[in-house]
Amino acid sequence: MHMQMKDHCDRCGEFLRPESEAYACSLHCTFCRECVSLLAGKCPNCGEELVRRRAEIAGHPSISLENSPPSIAREEVWQVCLTSLAIWTFLAASSSVSMFEFDRSFGRAVTLSKEFILPVVNDVIFAFLTPFVFFLARRYPVQRSNWIRRVSLYALGGFAFTAAHVALRGLLYPVWDGRTNEYVSAVWNSSTHAFEVRWVLLQRLFLYNMVDDIASTYMVIVLVANAVWYYKKFRERELRATQLETQLTKARLQVLTSQMQPHFLFNTMHSISALMHTDARAADRMMTLLSDMLRLSLKNDSVQITTLRKELEFVNGYLAIERIRFEERLTIRTEVAPETLDAGVPHLLLQPLVENAVRHGIAKRSTGGEIRIVSSRVDGMLSLQIIDNGPGFSESAISKSTTGLGLRSTRERLQTLYGGQHTMSVKQRAEGGVAISLRLPFHESARLTEHEAVSDVRWPVSQSEP
Repeated sequence: MHMQMKDHCDRCGEFLRPESEAYACSLHCTFCRECVSLLAGKCPNCGEELVRRRAEIAGHPSISLENSPPSIAREEVWQVCLTSLAIWTFLAASSSVSMFEFDRSFGRAVTLSKEFILPVVNDVIFAFLTPFVFFLARRYPVQRSNWIRRVSLYALGGFAFTAAHVALRGLLYPVWDGRTNEYVSAVWNSSTHAFEVRWVLLQRLFLYNMVDDIASTYMVIVLVANAVWYYKKFRERELRATQLETQLTKARLQVLTSQMQPHFLFNTMHSISALMHTDARAADRMMTLLSDMLRLSLKNDSVQITTLRKELEFVNGYLAIERIRFEERLTIRTEVAPETLDAGVPHLLLQPLVENAVRHGIAKRSTGGEIRIVSSRVDGMLSLQIIDNGPGFSESAISKSTTGLGLRSTRERLQTLYGGQHTMSVKQRAEGGVAISLRLPFHESARLTEHEAVSDVRWPVSQSEP
């Protein structure tokens, strides 16, 4: 089961190529590297940490970890080469200084530059060979099913590594010849001025360096490469588990949302049906507003997190329908702090709560029904309240009402999205009516594009709204 990432950044809209970096949260919000830096590594919708993932366009599924080797990016090749050069340069300098101080302690006439030559030659060769060994070892790691074969190959590779070192060493720097007690070239005859491979010298150099090259250099590189491979494998498996959990969470949220939409639709259609017998023109206006609401709802069908501004717009559409039904019996007052308008909230969060206030509060009053929608930012949390002045009900009735589809689905969605980072309460007011209070983590959503900011639906504006 593969999960495909989006092919564009949710904040700036930049196209994400298959090889580019992409970051996502558990709700599958995806951002490019530049936007992640501006967002300080946090998702603006849910506040979760954005995790780096391989950007996969539709039709480019993830590669199986078990059956395919890890891909090597050009950037990673450069990182390994530069790291290898830096490490071996440091070791060459350290070794040169150590040899210089050692010779000086015995009163030998040496210079630091002379002591520096041989370590530099050896370590530059190692710096050149290290990336090849590293990527080959990472390409063919030791696993439970192949450890005997891989260890045997690594052993042969150790001898090949020493042979390559000795060959390059013989080309770049003279070899000590015990017969003449002097350094001579292993590939050049200074007497005849011609190339001449002196196999005896190379054989001695091979035997002299074999143990140190394999044990102190080659095996260290192999172990680091295997450790990196296992770490990446662990991280990708962890990511796959997160992706699967995300898919399950999204499916659960979609089921809850799909339950709420027909619930709202059936209740509204019932109101229209009842009005058809008394005021056909009003019922016709309600049908028009309902079609606009359904169009807006279908447009945002796949959205889980929206802005409070857009959620209030959707609620206003619902209330425009209810005003036709209740006329002067329904007054709406909104007290929305401007800084909360761009706060991220779950789509279809307020509508079932407002509908609950209308059905159980305003519908039971003959006159003077009022619903207040209040939002504010308190201690880094988004505070929302839906308050009605209906007759209210007892604590046992409140407990029973919370098992209704609207409130139950709202509770389950909030629990799925925010876990223990939210609160929701339904309380009887002393002066009459019921107050539904919500506190959610305050996360300002990414700014809407110009197209999204201008709605194509215009609801009737209530004179009672400030």
